[in-house]
Amino acid sequence: MAPTNSVHSWLAPEISGYIRAFAKPRKLGFTLSEGGFSASGDEHLLLAPDLAFVRSERMPIPFPKPFFNFMPDLAIEVKSPSNTYPGLRRKARIFLSNGSTMVWIIDPQSRSAEVWQLDADGGFESETLGMDGVLSGEDVLPGFALPMRELLPPESANY
Repeated sequence: MAPTNSVHSWLAPEISGYIRAFAKPRKLGFTLSEGGFSASGDEHLLLAPDLAFVRSERMPIPFPKPFFNFMPDLAIEVKSPSNTYPGLRRKARIFLSNGSTMVWIIDPQSRSAEVWQLDADGGFESETLGMDGVLSGEDVLPGFALPMRELLPPESANY
């Protein structure tokens, strides 16, 4: 797999830093990067989100080897130029269908984010946030709020 570009390589740890700074002192859970997650009981389904968050009560200690045999509570994908929205949305639906609570798709080029969750009937719902939006941790990270303006640079030139 080709390395990520400069904006992606900056943005992923930036997001992780915000989540870790919020979650760690509250002992809410673990922030992970590019780890392998599989659906319980399905050895052939292995996904690696750019970032993930797993609540403390769901994290087995010691960590399972070689991969996590469950999906993260929050999966985060940073859209690269090589990604397509249909592909990332398909991945979001797979995460949610197999145990994730929420998926964020962050697009630095359009300076937007899609927040994916299951609705009350088990269907998929998404909301698109622009630069005036706020990423909320909802039930996964209660009280967490990250304004898009703080997260993304004013311009993502050459992305």
